[in-house]
Amino acid sequence: MKYVMESGDETRRLLVQEQADFSREALRLTGLTTGARVLDAGCGPGGITAFLAEWVGPSGQVTGMDLSPERLANARQLNQHHAHVQFHSADIRRTGLPDAAFDFTWSQFVLQYLPDRWDALAELVRVTRPGGKVVISEFDGFGMDFWPAPEPLRDWCLRFTQAIERTVGLDIHVGRKVFHAMRRLGLRDVRVHLLPQYVIAGAADSAMSLDWETRFSALESALAPVLGGVEDYRLMSRKYLELLADSDALKYSILLVTEGTRP
Repeated sequence: MKYVMESGDETRRLLVQEQADFSREALRLTGLTTGARVLDAGCGPGGITAFLAEWVGPSGQVTGMDLSPERLANARQLNQHHAHVQFHSADIRRTGLPDAAFDFTWSQFVLQYLPDRWDALAELVRVTRPGGKVVISEFDGFGMDFWPAPEPLRDWCLRFTQAIERTVGLDIHVGRKVFHAMRRLGLRDVRVHLLPQYVIAGAADSAMSLDWETRFSALESALAPVLGGVEDYRLMSRKYLELLADSDALKYSILLVTEGTRP
């Protein structure tokens, strides 16, 4: 599986994203407790793994799992002071972990990239103990909701998100589908929490602007050919960045955090 967002700046971008307040709020809402055995499935550079380690404390245990050797190296370095954290190199769809090993299984921004995402979800259920929780955090849309919505930028953003799904295979609406998938897998007490990934009323800060610059750069080679060529792609990307800097415009993105209990 190729990670389509890869770039030379992706580790930094992921850490900024992982350490945002919405991750802590999702963990609070879904009831993570001290002493729990936790799997961070698709841990990336380990920012959320660090949150989990702090949350469960030394009486708990956290396993971070990722396929990327670079991300795992970053995660180990970031979490080196946590003796109760370990890392495992594996595919989320075939973890190689034992049945019922975890009290709380967490995955954020991973299922959206997988064509066989529901097989991956079933695997996360398998490694969760009966009575334990599976928690999936995914966005709904690609974070390109804004107003005012001037043409031709509005039309380009629509074509941009459609191209992501058709060309790259990223499901930008996977968040809304997890509830149904958990119910079909037989999970109990399935609940959905709606959270803001961000709300920018006015000009975005430099970190958000850099995040979008990195996204556009990483996706250029895949999307520019179907969006009018490199010159047009870069022009419209700049127009979106100008919208981010507009002090009179609203920009926002939502998350759907879905939790279910293994029977």
